[in-house]
Amino acid sequence: MIFLEKDGSCINTQPNNPYFKKVFDFKKAWESGQETFEIQTSGSTGMPKKILLHRRQMLASVKMTTKAFNLKEGDTAFCCLNIDYIAGMMMLVRAFEIGMDLLIVEPKSNPFEDIEKHLYILKANRGQNFFAFVPLQIQTILEKTPIFYEILNSAKAIIIGGAAVNDAILEKVQKIYRPVYVTYGMSETLTHVAIKRINGSEKEDFFNTLEGVDIQLNHESCLMIKSKTTDGQWITTNDVAEIINGSSFVLHGRIDNVINSGGVKIQLEKVEKAAESVLKKLKTDEQKLNGRNFVFSLPDEKLGERLIFVLEKETNAAFPSRDDATKIDILQGFKEILPKFEVPKEVFFLEKMLETPTGKIDKIKTINAYILPQISNG
Repeated sequence: MIFLEKDGSCINTQPNNPYFKKVFDFKKAWESGQETFEIQTSGSTGMPKKILLHRRQMLASVKMTTKAFNLKEGDTAFCCLNIDYIAGMMMLVRAFEIGMDLLIVEPKSNPFEDIEKHLYILKANRGQNFFAFVPLQIQTILEKTPIFYEILNSAKAIIIGGAAVNDAILEKVQKIYRPVYVTYGMSETLTHVAIKRINGSEKEDFFNTLEGVDIQLNHESCLMIKSKTTDGQWITTNDVAEIINGSSFVLHGRIDNVINSGGVKIQLEKVEKAAESVLKKLKTDEQKLNGRNFVFSLPDEKLGERLIFVLEKETNAAFPSRDDATKIDILQGFKEILPKFEVPKEVFFLEKMLETPTGKIDKIKTINAYILPQISNG
């Protein structure tokens, strides 16, 4: 853990940690006035690529976030995101530029784990803490360590980004009385350009753009974004959206998340949303069906692509002896709520999903490493 105070004093519990060395190297580069920084996109939906960011874009992003969340000097930023990628890097930049204290831990599924004795730093700053998590992190905290609700309720704001937020998270964050938001953005927009509150009486149905962000749709209804963070250039996303007014929008899924199975186009996000209902209905004390999951396709001689459902289960789950029966139950659940052509053809159980460096499920690597060998050996 590193605790950097705005006056420059520092607590470093692991002075020889190479990850923390990267933090100090970046701090030195930023404070030297370095104008450009190279980062790599996460590669969750395609091949990772390196992009060059200009300091002016990063400062524009800081300004937008500062206003959106009323961040101030003396607040504390909690950084548990990988600083090699834009979300983690911008947490550092915000703290440096605003004059926030900064608490940094290495990225892991439960970022509060192993730093319990240092959490007094956050408790002492109640109402002035700014947290940023990926969905896996917030879900792990909420499900496995509910004692940390007290820490989450010390927040000025909590943001969740990098992947979709499932119903389990939406249900549990209602116990948090401080504002919780899901964010929309990407490396090319220097993190979030829109936010949606998901808890409390002020929760929202739409994403609302931050000040200075323009949006429009292209001919395929994909969202386009322009702001100072994009250097005034239009960025075309792969996200199919509906603009509600000039500054609010709803996402309907990714245009590259559509498969063609037997001549029928299937939106994968729709099937993944249905999966949440299916698993919730089937979950019992004996069946732990709350693992991460996704829908994907495999090559098929007749259909071209066939739909599959992949579920991560705990190694000590209580239902390994009835895997086949559980798979049948899951498929039946899909049949009850989806048209025939949208029902997955197969269900696969895995003990562990492969992840991108930013904590998202790497679907392609998971399929290649674990699913294809099962089919080859079947």
